[in-house]
Amino acid sequence: MQRPEAWPRPHPGEGAAAAQAGGPAPPARAGEPAGLRLQEPSLYTIKAVFILDNDGHRLLAKYYDETFPSLKEQMAFEKNVFNKTSRTDSEIAFFGGMTIIYKSSIDLFLYVVGSSHENELMLMSVLTCLFESLSHVLRKNVEKRWLLENMDGAFLVLDEIVDGGVILESDPQQVIQKVNFRADDSSLTEQSVAQVSLPRLILLLRSFLPQCTNHLLL
Repeated sequence: MQRPEAWPRPHPGEGAAAAQAGGPAPPARAGEPAGLRLQEPSLYTIKAVFILDNDGHRLLAKYYDETFPSLKEQMAFEKNVFNKTSRTDSEIAFFGGMTIIYKSSIDLFLYVVGSSHENELMLMSVLTCLFESLSHVLRKNVEKRWLLENMDGAFLVLDEIVDGGVILESDPQQVIQKVNFRADDSSLTEQSVAQVSLPRLILLLRSFLPQCTNHLLL
Protein backbone atom coordinates (compact mmCIF):
# COMPACT_ATOMS: atom_id res chain seq x y z
CA MET A 1 0.00 0.00 0.00
CA GLN A 2 1.34 3.42 -0.89
CA ARG A 3 2.18 5.63 2.11
CA PRO A 4 -0.11 8.72 2.31
CA GLU A 5 1.76 12.00 1.96
CA ALA A 6 0.35 13.18 5.31
CA TRP A 7 2.40 10.59 7.21
CA PRO A 8 5.71 11.88 8.60
CA ARG A 9 8.83 10.46 7.01
CA PRO A 10 11.23 9.26 9.72
CA HIS A 11 14.97 9.36 9.22
CA PRO A 12 16.72 6.10 8.39
CA GLY A 13 17.92 4.26 11.47
CA GLU A 14 15.39 5.87 13.82
CA GLY A 15 14.05 2.50 14.92
CA ALA A 16 17.55 1.20 15.61
CA ALA A 17 18.36 4.28 17.67
CA ALA A 18 15.26 3.71 19.78
CA ALA A 19 16.31 0.13 20.44
CA GLN A 20 19.79 1.25 21.54
CA ALA A 21 18.20 3.74 23.94
CA GLY A 22 16.54 0.84 25.76
CA GLY A 23 13.03 0.96 24.31
CA PRO A 24 11.57 -1.51 21.80
CA ALA A 25 11.65 -0.42 18.19
CA PRO A 26 8.23 -0.04 16.55
CA PRO A 27 7.30 -2.91 14.23
CA ALA A 28 7.86 -2.33 10.54
CA ARG A 29 4.82 -2.07 8.28
CA ALA A 30 4.34 -4.60 5.53
CA GLY A 31 6.69 -3.82 2.68
CA GLU A 32 8.51 -1.11 4.67
CA PRO A 33 12.29 -1.35 5.13
CA ALA A 34 13.34 -2.16 8.69
CA GLY A 35 15.21 1.15 9.01
CA LEU A 36 12.13 3.24 8.21
CA ARG A 37 9.90 3.01 11.27
CA LEU A 38 7.75 5.55 13.03
CA GLN A 39 8.34 6.33 16.69
CA GLU A 40 5.55 4.84 18.80
CA PRO A 41 3.51 7.57 20.52
CA SER A 42 3.83 7.79 24.29
CA LEU A 43 2.21 9.80 27.05
CA TYR A 44 5.57 9.99 28.82
CA THR A 45 6.87 13.05 27.01
CA ILE A 46 8.79 14.94 29.71
CA LYS A 47 12.15 13.71 30.96
CA ALA A 48 12.89 16.54 33.38
CA VAL A 49 11.98 20.03 34.50
CA PHE A 50 14.43 22.15 36.44
CA ILE A 51 15.11 25.74 37.45
CA LEU A 52 18.64 27.10 37.93
CA ASP A 53 19.90 30.44 39.19
CA ASN A 54 22.15 32.67 37.12
CA ASP A 55 25.22 30.81 38.40
CA GLY A 56 23.86 27.48 37.20
CA HIS A 57 22.97 26.21 40.68
CA ARG A 58 19.86 24.10 41.13
CA LEU A 59 16.86 25.68 42.81
CA LEU A 60 14.19 23.15 41.82
CA ALA A 61 14.31 19.95 39.78
CA LYS A 62 12.25 16.89 38.98
CA TYR A 63 13.35 13.97 36.80
CA TYR A 64 10.77 11.57 35.43
CA ASP A 65 12.79 8.65 34.03
CA GLU A 66 16.08 6.85 34.58
CA THR A 67 18.16 8.73 32.00
CA PHE A 68 20.03 10.34 34.90
CA PRO A 69 19.45 7.98 37.84
CA SER A 70 21.81 9.56 40.37
CA LEU A 71 22.00 13.06 41.82
CA LYS A 72 25.59 13.35 40.58
CA GLU A 73 24.53 12.61 37.00
CA GLN A 74 21.63 15.05 37.23
CA MET A 75 23.84 17.86 38.51
CA ALA A 76 26.43 17.22 35.81
CA PHE A 77 23.70 17.31 33.16
CA GLU A 78 22.30 20.56 34.53
CA LYS A 79 25.75 22.14 34.54
CA ASN A 80 26.37 21.13 30.92
CA VAL A 81 22.96 22.40 29.84
CA PHE A 82 23.50 25.70 31.64
CA ASN A 83 26.91 26.19 30.04
CA LYS A 84 25.39 25.55 26.63
CA THR A 85 22.35 27.79 27.00
CA SER A 86 23.06 30.61 29.45
CA ARG A 87 24.76 32.88 26.92
CA THR A 88 22.46 32.39 23.95
CA ASP A 89 19.23 34.08 22.92
CA SER A 90 17.66 30.92 21.56
CA GLU A 91 14.79 29.10 23.27
CA ILE A 92 15.66 25.60 22.15
CA ALA A 93 18.75 23.41 22.33
CA PHE A 94 19.59 19.85 21.29
CA PHE A 95 21.93 18.14 23.71
CA GLY A 96 22.81 14.50 24.31
CA GLY A 97 19.96 13.20 22.17
CA MET A 98 17.42 15.39 23.97
CA THR A 99 15.35 18.43 23.10
CA ILE A 100 15.62 21.22 25.67
CA ILE A 101 13.27 24.20 25.78
CA TYR A 102 14.31 27.01 28.10
CA LYS A 103 13.57 30.56 29.21
CA SER A 104 15.39 33.09 31.40
CA SER A 105 13.77 35.51 33.83
CA ILE A 106 15.93 38.03 35.74
CA ASP A 107 18.21 35.63 37.68
CA LEU A 108 16.43 32.35 36.85
CA PHE A 109 16.68 29.82 34.02
CA LEU A 110 13.72 27.47 33.48
CA TYR A 111 14.18 24.24 31.49
CA VAL A 112 11.87 21.56 30.11
CA VAL A 113 13.58 18.43 28.72
CA GLY A 114 12.12 15.90 26.30
CA SER A 115 13.57 13.22 24.05
CA SER A 116 14.93 14.11 20.62
CA HIS A 117 11.71 13.13 18.80
CA GLU A 118 9.30 15.11 21.01
CA ASN A 119 7.26 17.91 19.51
CA GLU A 120 8.97 21.21 20.28
CA LEU A 121 5.69 23.14 20.42
CA MET A 122 4.33 20.74 23.03
CA LEU A 123 7.45 21.16 25.18
CA MET A 124 7.18 24.92 24.74
CA SER A 125 3.56 24.85 25.92
CA VAL A 126 4.72 23.16 29.15
CA LEU A 127 7.41 25.78 29.70
CA THR A 128 4.99 28.64 29.01
CA CYS A 129 2.44 27.16 31.40
CA LEU A 130 5.11 26.74 34.08
CA PHE A 131 6.34 30.32 33.71
CA GLU A 132 2.89 31.94 33.68
CA SER A 133 1.70 29.84 36.63
CA LEU A 134 4.81 30.72 38.63
CA SER A 135 4.33 34.36 37.71
CA HIS A 136 0.92 34.24 39.35
CA VAL A 137 2.13 32.38 42.45
CA LEU A 138 5.12 34.72 42.82
CA ARG A 139 3.01 37.83 42.12
CA LYS A 140 4.81 38.47 38.84
CA ASN A 141 8.22 38.38 40.58
CA VAL A 142 9.74 35.39 38.78
CA GLU A 143 13.15 35.66 40.37
CA LYS A 144 15.34 33.71 42.76
CA ARG A 145 14.42 35.42 46.03
CA TRP A 146 10.68 35.03 45.55
CA LEU A 147 11.01 31.48 44.28
CA LEU A 148 12.93 30.43 47.39
CA GLU A 149 10.31 32.01 49.63
CA ASN A 150 7.49 30.22 47.79
CA MET A 151 9.08 26.87 47.00
CA ASP A 152 6.09 24.88 48.22
CA GLY A 153 3.85 26.75 45.78
CA ALA A 154 6.35 26.19 42.98
CA PHE A 155 6.25 22.43 43.54
CA LEU A 156 2.46 22.47 43.57
CA VAL A 157 2.52 24.27 40.22
CA LEU A 158 4.92 21.75 38.70
CA ASP A 159 2.96 18.77 40.02
CA GLU A 160 -0.22 20.11 38.41
CA ILE A 161 1.52 20.44 35.03
CA VAL A 162 3.56 17.21 34.87
CA ASP A 163 3.10 13.93 36.72
CA GLY A 164 5.56 11.10 36.15
CA GLY A 165 6.58 12.54 32.79
CA VAL A 166 2.96 12.85 31.58
CA ILE A 167 1.64 16.31 30.74
CA LEU A 168 -1.48 16.89 32.82
CA GLU A 169 -2.20 20.52 32.04
CA SER A 170 -0.93 23.28 29.76
CA ASP A 171 -3.47 25.98 30.63
CA PRO A 172 -2.02 28.23 33.37
CA GLN A 173 -5.50 29.34 34.49
CA GLN A 174 -6.44 25.74 35.23
CA VAL A 175 -3.15 25.18 37.05
CA ILE A 176 -3.62 28.30 39.19
CA GLN A 177 -7.16 27.25 40.09
CA LYS A 178 -6.00 23.80 41.21
CA VAL A 179 -3.02 25.19 43.12
CA ASN A 180 -5.24 27.65 44.99
CA PHE A 181 -7.56 24.78 45.90
CA ARG A 182 -4.67 22.71 47.29
CA ALA A 183 -2.67 25.52 48.89
CA ASP A 184 -4.49 25.57 52.23
CA ASP A 185 -3.88 21.87 52.83
CA SER A 186 -0.35 21.65 51.44
CA SER A 187 3.12 21.93 52.90
CA LEU A 188 6.63 21.13 51.72
CA THR A 189 6.64 17.37 51.19
CA GLU A 190 9.48 14.94 51.77
CA GLN A 191 9.75 14.46 48.02
CA SER A 192 10.04 18.21 47.52
CA VAL A 193 12.80 18.44 50.13
CA ALA A 194 14.79 15.78 48.29
CA GLN A 195 14.61 17.80 45.08
CA VAL A 196 15.99 21.04 46.57
CA SER A 197 19.74 21.54 46.95
CA LEU A 198 21.04 21.91 50.53
CA PRO A 199 21.84 25.67 50.50
CA ARG A 200 18.38 26.41 49.12
CA LEU A 201 16.80 24.06 51.64
CA ILE A 202 18.47 25.95 54.50
CA LEU A 203 17.10 29.25 53.20
CA LEU A 204 13.70 27.66 52.77
CA LEU A 205 13.61 26.23 56.29
CA ARG A 206 14.51 29.59 57.79
CA SER A 207 11.20 30.97 56.65
CA PHE A 208 9.42 28.27 58.67
CA LEU A 209 11.45 28.65 61.90
CA PRO A 210 9.51 31.65 63.31
CA GLN A 211 6.25 29.77 62.78
CA CYS A 212 7.64 26.69 64.52
CA THR A 213 8.95 28.78 67.44
CA ASN A 214 5.59 30.48 67.97
CA HIS A 215 3.85 27.11 67.92
CA LEU A 216 6.19 25.70 70.58
CA LEU A 217 5.69 28.73 72.84
CA LEU A 218 1.95 28.21 72.70
